[in-house]
Amino acid sequence: MKLNKQVILLGLIVTVSILAYNLIPNFEREQFNPDIVEEISSGTITTTTIELVENSTVKESEDIPEVEEVFQPNLYDSLLVNNETKRIDSDFTSYLIIGSDERSTNSSASRGNVKGSRADVIMIVMVDEKSNVSLVSLPRDLLIEDPCTNNIQRINSSYTNNGCGTNAENLSAVILNITGLKINNFVKFSFEGFEEIIDSLDGVEICVSETQREGYSFELQEGCNLVNGEIALNWIVSRNTEILDGEKLIDKNGEDISNWKPMPGVSDLTRIEKQQRLILSLMAKINNFESFNSFLNFVNALENAFTIDQNISIIEATNLLWDFRALDFENVNKLTVPTYNYETQNGAQVLILDQNFFEFISSKGLID
Repeated sequence: MKLNKQVILLGLIVTVSILAYNLIPNFEREQFNPDIVEEISSGTITTTTIELVENSTVKESEDIPEVEEVFQPNLYDSLLVNNETKRIDSDFTSYLIIGSDERSTNSSASRGNVKGSRADVIMIVMVDEKSNVSLVSLPRDLLIEDPCTNNIQRINSSYTNNGCGTNAENLSAVILNITGLKINNFVKFSFEGFEEIIDSLDGVEICVSETQREGYSFELQEGCNLVNGEIALNWIVSRNTEILDGEKLIDKNGEDISNWKPMPGVSDLTRIEKQQRLILSLMAKINNFESFNSFLNFVNALENAFTIDQNISIIEATNLLWDFRALDFENVNKLTVPTYNYETQNGAQVLILDQNFFEFISSKGLID
């Protein structure tokens, strides 16, 4: 898919949110310093050296999420197929999309009290010199070594203010180490904000091959379903999806007495596939504003939904707004880094990178 690189920035990084910043002065922005990312990645800044760094831009945080589990130091290197990272950032402009599970207990997707926030959705939009676009997902359960703390942990736990940089800077440093890609800009959406955005667009279409549900949180019929933000979010975070076994049966009291069985193969990787489909479907719908009023409703929903970095050009976003409407999201390359399942001695289920990232994207024709 070949598109103007600036148009891609506007479209695939949910850059309507960038335009919203022009219209809403209180739109949240976050510091993102590529030099800090480089220093964290190289180990120049760590939790043991941070006190020596002058003019640190790190903000103190009293709400640092607890790491679920830190694994054995020698585990990471012994399991990786090839952990030698080749820098390829000169070949691509890369944008990071972060979906954070930071939400209140009032959110429909809240699974209880959540301390701090972690990155439940991690996607990289890669744009090459010919303006070809690829959307690459990193599983939240991917095992990595955090260059700030030197902990071996899941990648989603690196999205935290751990003393070395901002949340996005720390996560970008990890991504640089495991992929060789330098993140140029980022945008973060919260789960609650994600619901609001979908509702402001009067829903989004989800197409499934089998009738499926998870308890009372959602039920989708075989085929295409127009759903609200609550159902869409519950669908993409579902870990206990069931599929209909046989015909749908309702008793005389209106109760569902159908047979349901667990959907096979539900995992972090299947959730990624749903995330990619839904985000691209959402972007395609944003592409079709029928009236200025519908556009304003969408803009108003963005005020508390997104955080963007301070390095994104507002003028560029404004000039390219209507070019965004011409994007064809059906032809974006949708990729997930190759991994294999691993169970630790403590019984934790994690994913291990199965192929060097340079070799992976080379095999997909993204680089010579």
